[in-house]
Amino acid sequence: MNKDQFVVTASQMRDIETRIFTAGMPVAALMEKVAGLISQRLQAIISPGECVGILAGSGHNGGDALVVARELHFRGYQVWIYQPFSKLKELTAQHFQYARNLAIPCYQEITELPNCDFLIDGLFGFGLEREITDTIATAINYFNAGNQPIISIDIPSGLHTDTGEVLGTAIQAQYTFCLGLWKQGLLQEQAIPYIGQAQLIDFDIPLADIYTVLGDSPQIKRITSTTALSTLPLPLPLTTHKYKQGHLLLICGSRRYAGGAILTALGARASGVGMLSIAVPATIKPLLVSHLPEALIIGCPETETGAISHLQLPENTDLNSFTAIACGPGLTQDHPALIPEIIQCECPLVLDADALNILAQIGTISTLQQRTAATILTPHTGEFHRLFPHISPLNRIKAVQTAAQESVAIILLKGARTAISNPQGHVWINPESTPALARGGSGDVLTGLLGGLLAQILTKAGGGFWKDQVLDQIVSVTMNKVISIEDIVATATWWHSQAGILAAQARTELGVDAFTLTQYLIPVLKR
Repeated sequence: MNKDQFVVTASQMRDIETRIFTAGMPVAALMEKVAGLISQRLQAIISPGECVGILAGSGHNGGDALVVARELHFRGYQVWIYQPFSKLKELTAQHFQYARNLAIPCYQEITELPNCDFLIDGLFGFGLEREITDTIATAINYFNAGNQPIISIDIPSGLHTDTGEVLGTAIQAQYTFCLGLWKQGLLQEQAIPYIGQAQLIDFDIPLADIYTVLGDSPQIKRITSTTALSTLPLPLPLTTHKYKQGHLLLICGSRRYAGGAILTALGARASGVGMLSIAVPATIKPLLVSHLPEALIIGCPETETGAISHLQLPENTDLNSFTAIACGPGLTQDHPALIPEIIQCECPLVLDADALNILAQIGTISTLQQRTAATILTPHTGEFHRLFPHISPLNRIKAVQTAAQESVAIILLKGARTAISNPQGHVWINPESTPALARGGSGDVLTGLLGGLLAQILTKAGGGFWKDQVLDQIVSVTMNKVISIEDIVATATWWHSQAGILAAQARTELGVDAFTLTQYLIPVLKR
């Protein structure tokens, strides 16, 4: 497993470091190694001769910063140190004494500080629990108000390691060099304004120590390009045909929101699904045919307001004839009786948009617990609140874990840091996204993409994601891979966000409407 996937709490990181030190790694040696790696990374950002201010705390994070100060000093950088604490850990105190003996300027008052080009934040490391107040809070606010970029060591000072909560005040960094393993707080949405560009500095933690603390199947993981691409059903066998590529049914759209059906279908088309059927109100069937001539468009009876009144599938076909079903975008809430009918199907089901709003009305948990097949819910924050009004989404990781456990569904909570959980509490977090996706219809594209990907992999696995197997791994002999349902959801999320990032790079963040987004899904895989 790639170390870039691991996510730890402060307690877990402390346990891992304890194992390293107990095994014989001297604390001083590790500090030298870490600071050396940080110094190398800094030289790619800071030009020789520039002035660097070092903010050194009393603990080992401050010690790291002081070793960095020494190394930059030896490499010809102008360096000064701000160290406002009266008591330091022994090793940190030794490095501070050596820095002073090297005649590096040291200060305890912010009023004394000279100007600089960059600041290195080593005031507090992981594990901070108390609120920052008084002199240190004033200093942090002073540094944030300056014009110089700030680079934080491990985590911006003032952020809670696990929740990303601001403890009174916090450094607003342009870069964060996370040490060893990703800290959970850096993947929480409330931390985003403070961390800037986050980079991992791997200081060679033995995998055995990581697995001993986190277990063989770590509960929280970051989605990476490597893991996402490994889940895709590629390469396709030479003997494949459309019936081996899955059959997805989309139930979506209305006269009022015909675009939702089109965007969902275009997302599904890009997934490579072999067969695509789309159930829409009969009056918009010609519109769907014009955009997706390869799909089977099913015109259904509709209400006076132009919503589907009931499904009218082809002869000898029912909901269980499809590999997977995705439902909701553009549906409206004009005919809520449709959703209980769909929920009774015995194949995997993706619910989004108006399907979620109707589900909330009829009772989320009680309704889903009756299902015999796997369910994936893809709410944004507002829909999540309607589905689970008793669960606070502030800590997104705990929120999706609780919701998934209670509903026995896979929960995909959309946002700048999309979080996904299965009922067992295994979480995937998408660490990369773009504000370009904050446009109407972007979620519809994701629903179609996810449905299509699910149908393909399920077909190749030769089995079903049934309720009693949701927590198990699905083995695909054809693909020679072991894939869980949350892996598929994570891959679709990654693919969707990468398309947004790629589109934003080409067209700016303002130029990525949902239709444009669909045109960048395939280019993601060609990079």
